[in-house]
Amino acid sequence: MSDAIEKGNVPFSREVTIFASTLAIYIYIVFFLPSGFATLTESLKDVFEQPEAWRIDTSTDVVALILHIFANAGSLLIPFFVLLMTFGVASAVLQNLPSMVLDRIQPKFNRISPVSGFTRIYGVQGLVEFAKSLFKIVIVSLIIVLVLWNDYFESLDAMFSDPETILARMSTDMNQIMIVLLISTAIVAVADFFWTRHHWYSELRMTKQEVKEELKQSQGDPIVKARLRSIARDRARKRMISSVPRATLVIANPTHYAIALRYVREEGDAPVVVAKGQDLVALKIRALAEENGIPVFEDPPLARSMFAQVSVDSVIPPVFYKAVAELIHRIYATHPRRMT
Repeated sequence: MSDAIEKGNVPFSREVTIFASTLAIYIYIVFFLPSGFATLTESLKDVFEQPEAWRIDTSTDVVALILHIFANAGSLLIPFFVLLMTFGVASAVLQNLPSMVLDRIQPKFNRISPVSGFTRIYGVQGLVEFAKSLFKIVIVSLIIVLVLWNDYFESLDAMFSDPETILARMSTDMNQIMIVLLISTAIVAVADFFWTRHHWYSELRMTKQEVKEELKQSQGDPIVKARLRSIARDRARKRMISSVPRATLVIANPTHYAIALRYVREEGDAPVVVAKGQDLVALKIRALAEENGIPVFEDPPLARSMFAQVSVDSVIPPVFYKAVAELIHRIYATHPRRMT
């Protein structure tokens, strides 16, 4: 997601911008159009009712008349464009903060590719855009017709009445139409806002290969790390096996577990585990012990307990003192020289 945002690929709903523009038009019609239109009407009335006051003998007179008309028209249109720009920019900024991304303006051949164009038109995004357009054209038109149906004949009669009455009537109808458009675009904008983000998250969903690549970038290659761990285990195992000939005794569970202990009074007060292993490693420890004349005692409960609780190169816990002391006493009684 961070990479996509840095490249300018952010969720953006055009319907929210359309709703903001519709809201700006409605605000303009309600708050600015009546007063601005009245001002423009008075200005044009002066021009047409008193044409003798406006001389057009020279080009300067013509320019002055045109500037006068455009100045009054500008006072009517400037608020309209300011509102459109303000609401349009605000709708874009509120969705995503602006950022400079040069990659978005670089030419890309897939934008003119017929295949890519076909996918955009007939893909999921194209169908969604078609559904939104269909809703705005059909549903909104139907609602407007239903809203104005009761005023149809009154609108026809207003065409033959006083111009000021026509303008007032048109203003009322326009307000009704804008309210319908505002509600309709609001519904579409809310739906499109959530759909755009859902579609954006779906498009960014990573494949298995992308997940693997991300793990490689953040934590390193799992294959290399597994290989390094395997090498480290092999080295530790070889170092441990090389310490077996220094052991005083081996406690074994016939074939599954083997614990090699070293006890010399001058080196410490308690036996130290110099090697331990399971299955094939346990058989290797037993074989080395037999080759070096090291006594092997078969005590399955003791072997399993010590294998689970004691680590290599550590002193055995006090809970095993009594059991191990009995074995050491047997060795001392039969082979006193092995204790030195």
